[in-house]
Amino acid sequence: MILLLWVYSFVGFSPISQDTIPLTEVEVFAPALDRFAQGQKVISWTKKELEDFQGRSLGDILQEQSPIFVRQYGAGMIASPSFRGTSAGHTAVFWNGLPINSPSLGQSDLSILPVSAIDQVDLQFGNAGALLGNEAIGGSVNLGTETDFGKGFRAGISQQIGSFGLFNSNLSGGFSSNNFSSNTKIYREFARNNFPYKDLGQFGTPEVKEDHAQVEQVGIVQDLAWNLNPTNLLKASFWWNKTDRMVQPVMGSQTNDVQEDQALRVVIDYFHFGERSVWNLKTGFVHNELLFNQSENTTSQYFLAGDWDQGISDQWTLKFGARYTLTKGDLSTYQADDNRIELYQSTKFSASEQLSFALNLRQLVYEGNLAPFTPNLGMDWELWSKESQTLQLKASLGKGFKVPTLNDRFWNPGGNPDLLPEESISGEIGLTWNKQGNVNWSQGLTYYKMSVDNWIIWLPKGSFWTPENIKKVNNQGLEYQGKVNGNLKLWKWELITSYSFSQAITKEGIDKNDQSVEKQLPYTPQHQANAKFKVEREAFSAFLSTCYVGERSITADNPRLMPSYQLFNLGLGYDKLQLGKVYIPLGFQVNNLFNTDYQVLYLRAMPRRSYQFNLSILL
Repeated sequence: MILLLWVYSFVGFSPISQDTIPLTEVEVFAPALDRFAQGQKVISWTKKELEDFQGRSLGDILQEQSPIFVRQYGAGMIASPSFRGTSAGHTAVFWNGLPINSPSLGQSDLSILPVSAIDQVDLQFGNAGALLGNEAIGGSVNLGTETDFGKGFRAGISQQIGSFGLFNSNLSGGFSSNNFSSNTKIYREFARNNFPYKDLGQFGTPEVKEDHAQVEQVGIVQDLAWNLNPTNLLKASFWWNKTDRMVQPVMGSQTNDVQEDQALRVVIDYFHFGERSVWNLKTGFVHNELLFNQSENTTSQYFLAGDWDQGISDQWTLKFGARYTLTKGDLSTYQADDNRIELYQSTKFSASEQLSFALNLRQLVYEGNLAPFTPNLGMDWELWSKESQTLQLKASLGKGFKVPTLNDRFWNPGGNPDLLPEESISGEIGLTWNKQGNVNWSQGLTYYKMSVDNWIIWLPKGSFWTPENIKKVNNQGLEYQGKVNGNLKLWKWELITSYSFSQAITKEGIDKNDQSVEKQLPYTPQHQANAKFKVEREAFSAFLSTCYVGERSITADNPRLMPSYQLFNLGLGYDKLQLGKVYIPLGFQVNNLFNTDYQVLYLRAMPRRSYQFNLSILL
């Protein structure tokens, strides 16, 4: 059906001229993250900026270009984000506004979210439970695909070939008239991951070659949009992804586990544009299948949501909405359903061009239980403005929550249906300085403080484990984000840097003898930094990037620390090779330039220096 629509869009659709098209309305109507996230830190990457990460996963760009620590279990293996010292389950992940975290695990695996499938990435830091809902305690990852009108026909194919059996292929195509748009991406990514490493699990730490870490991933993304008339827009997106992995064993082990992940995601949006208002009706479906060896786990989620966004005046903007979620789980040890209803409201007040506030409120009900009422108040204030310079203050205070997952409540044996939602309260304050001129500067510094209560932890109870609301964790830290760019004769250059200092301390443990109290959470580095320097001249570009991860403990009582590491990547590109109307961008990358031997997690081998060649053909 999707292929039929694609072919129809190429050869069977006749553009219809129209004087009034709601393109400007669509641009003006930004997502809630842009409109009501006053006081909150947001980092974004556009489609152009993601090009340096083609053939790689979302986990790679987050680790190398943001203050987020990504816990990687090996090359191409599970990768989970940690915002500000929180766990992976405290991160909400969305695709085109649709929540896609696994309802059984409460998190997403970033390694099977390929960059080639998305056009936009937005990271929101800190509590956003009032704005985005469940799980957004540490932060949120918002993925999107673009919709264009009036661009005509376009197509492209790209190929990445690299070390350790890397062979990725991507095909994209689309057509758009003034009233219809179709975009398709098809990809296959393969890596043998037969890299050498020092096996610390064997006597004498011999160098061996990994022989059980092969990964193959295939998928298709289809986006459709119709301008029904000047005031109505219909959008639909479809994403199917399948990943087959040999699960990389820990050093010294000879396990031969295999895992298959398959996901189907569908979302449909209807927009009606009125006088200073937008009505949005959204429905969606997410189906996940996980087959680990012979154990199969399946979950399905159905979403129905609607909201109304109204500009009352130049100063006041209001938004009201509701969402219903039905979850069905069919897992190896249990079957369960879950029903949720949530009501949310957002208000933005622009006192002036320099000062604006946002108040977000949300109430969720799950299986007849009230989740914590969740408010958030944020402010953006341009303190100072002089000629080409501005100084902005951002501040926010709010609550967040996470409802226990299906596994937490229903796993047999051990599930605890009486678990309370995890609750958090946090605040942050930040300053951003911008200066425009021959050299453009943007520098930001943010301080945050957070407390997470009712932290869920699985504990041994007789012959099995069970989850309980035990821990209380306090998080605080500093985040710096900087960007400077300019021109040097014919060269354009840009430097992007970031640094984070994070403390995540257990304040209340399992009992009074718990050795983790007043200790940093395991696998939570206090120090992390990254930088990227890029230069461009006409068709040529080059970049050098680095990321540093500090020491981190292996266990909660901190008796042993893993050493810090720093990695460098180098990339070269040429994008003006042309044969007639065909453009052929070329790229070459070296990852882990200095062949550093490192581990992210204990006894999980990681590849050393690798090479990647990128070739694209664009029409």
